[in-house]
Amino acid sequence: MTFLSATLDRVKPSPTIAVSNLAAELKAAGKDVIGLGAGEPDFDTPDNVKAAAVAAIGAGKTKYTAVDGIAELKAAICAKFERENGLKYEPAQVSVGTGGKQILYNALMATLNPGDEVIIPAPYWVSYPDMVLLAGGEPVVVECGIEDAFKMTPEALEAAITSKTKWLIFNSPSNPTGTGYSWDELKALTDVLMRHPHVWVMTDDMYEHLVYGDFTFCTPAQVEPGLYDRTLTCNGVSKAYAMTGWRIGYAAGPKTLIAAMRKIQSQSTSNPCSVSQWAAVEALNGPQDFIEGNKAVFQRRRDLVVEMLNAADGITCPVPDGAFYVYPSIAGCLGKTSAGGVKIEDDETFAKALLEEKGVAVVFGSAFGLSPNFRVSYATSDEALKEACTRIQAFCAELG
Repeated sequence: MTFLSATLDRVKPSPTIAVSNLAAELKAAGKDVIGLGAGEPDFDTPDNVKAAAVAAIGAGKTKYTAVDGIAELKAAICAKFERENGLKYEPAQVSVGTGGKQILYNALMATLNPGDEVIIPAPYWVSYPDMVLLAGGEPVVVECGIEDAFKMTPEALEAAITSKTKWLIFNSPSNPTGTGYSWDELKALTDVLMRHPHVWVMTDDMYEHLVYGDFTFCTPAQVEPGLYDRTLTCNGVSKAYAMTGWRIGYAAGPKTLIAAMRKIQSQSTSNPCSVSQWAAVEALNGPQDFIEGNKAVFQRRRDLVVEMLNAADGITCPVPDGAFYVYPSIAGCLGKTSAGGVKIEDDETFAKALLEEKGVAVVFGSAFGLSPNFRVSYATSDEALKEACTRIQAFCAELG
């Protein structure tokens, strides 16, 4: 009999966290490393949000709160959904957790039984399949290649649905590709879902505000009101408000589901940090103008990275609609050998050789379910991005 749970055999540690940790270790050891693996803005949390947290501490708002969020934050979330997405929810339909990851996990734990299937378009955020597995379900991965702009087609969705399908996890703009679905593209998918009333939709809208050019964000229950009663619309303050460490995620959906998620949370973490909740109230209710300034910086960095990576031998880098990632293909590099003697057999060997030989840390594409690619986070300084892309160009030029 082994001591550890057999459930652990179904999952693996987060590759993105592993890459970030490795880059940090190499830096600490004195190596010249540029880390492009972390999925968090390099901007500071807005001053008004920090001031709200200080005020909450001063007012003694440091005690336990309701399990899934204070009333003031739930009210702010309801106002946000109506103001920005045209979705009306009441506080009893809202759940607040310690980050978006807990919200998704709670929902899966509350709904999945052995054999239940969850459709996950790939490339996907690395945690989706493992959370499904931990909750006892079965991930059904639908590959969405570069030829389809990394988007799931209605035909592919239809083909993936079975009598065992319980959820579709939908992420737009996407981590890792930055791909976003237009209203018409999303309507084509929701039309499929309307034909299958047993399938629920779990949206991950974390990058809602980080969209560029003329792209307009939309979310499934907004596009197809008929899905309202079987959609969990998930979001959070981490990306748009540069509040990754504050750990506040939230979702709105049917009361029965929210109550079930509350039960899970009551027996795991209980309430999110009280001070973080008050900061999130200010983030959602306070001034939003800084977002446009941050977006302009991200768009400039996106354009810089796309241009420089497309100039690298063997790399093709599509232009993303949002988030702060690019997901270039290395198909033109496969089979070649690096200056250090490493044969580039796949994106993982590419990423390892790039780190060892040029000191650039990226996340290999197989971690996101689609190869041969790698993910670059451009949520870092222009100078670091220019130097990193110059090193990637040199690495590719030296392949023989």
